[in-house]
Amino acid sequence: MPRALWKGAVSFGMVTIPIKLYTATEEKDIAFNQLHKTDGVRIKMQRYCPEDEQVLELSDIVKGYEISPGNYVILDPEDFEKVPVNTTHTVEITDFVPLEQIDPIYYQKTYYIEPDKVGMKPFALLREVLKDSQLVALAKVTLRQKEQLCTLRVYDDIIALETMFYPDEIRTTAGLDAPGEMEISEKEMQMAKSLVEMLKSDFEPEKYRDNYREALLELIQQKAEGQEISRPKPAAGKVTDLMEALRASVEAARARREGGEPAEGEAAEEERERRPARRRKAG
Repeated sequence: MPRALWKGAVSFGMVTIPIKLYTATEEKDIAFNQLHKTDGVRIKMQRYCPEDEQVLELSDIVKGYEISPGNYVILDPEDFEKVPVNTTHTVEITDFVPLEQIDPIYYQKTYYIEPDKVGMKPFALLREVLKDSQLVALAKVTLRQKEQLCTLRVYDDIIALETMFYPDEIRTTAGLDAPGEMEISEKEMQMAKSLVEMLKSDFEPEKYRDNYREALLELIQQKAEGQEISRPKPAAGKVTDLMEALRASVEAARARREGGEPAEGEAAEEERERRPARRRKAG
């Protein structure tokens, strides 16, 4: 486990639980360095002051908030500790709500909460209360100079904290060109439902892989070994007729599904009708 990024306490009414906060996720992006095209030397990103025409060290830089064009209020690290909010060092629980009432668009980033030794029992109490109530705790905590709205929920044997966007940070959908009421035939609806049934399954995250990342790493390895890289074959042309696209999708899903149940509804009925018709034509 990496080093704790935040230390403080969870405030649960009058109960205080000393905790540490750890990042729960990591992105597996492939990192590239920027090189000089001419000689292949790695370039440097420098902090440059155009007024003094010199490169600065990190210790020479302070944070400033622009209050008017060109005018800044300078804040020292100590100033951030003086912000008069309780959530600077405390995860302050305010409400308990049903999880299904929170739209996933609000979720931002996940962290793990680990209690200090003296906080083991109250931590276990909060965990069991969350389990039994089937609710999530709504709270606030200040991270990286921002008071974050967050939820606390049980994950494995610990409590996960998920930071959230505020409502005014969620962009409106107004102005997007969404379709209004459109005429959809019963056959199209039944075929689409059949496709959903063919693809319905339980969520098993371990079966999903980043195919692009794996293929890109393979390409890098091939290029490092001096192999010739060939362009992949283009994908087959798209089916423009909606019913044909749905029918082809159902057939492809059926072909991939091993030992699954047959498609239901109109798609299954049409498939049964089409098979003998093809056999008669062949005969």
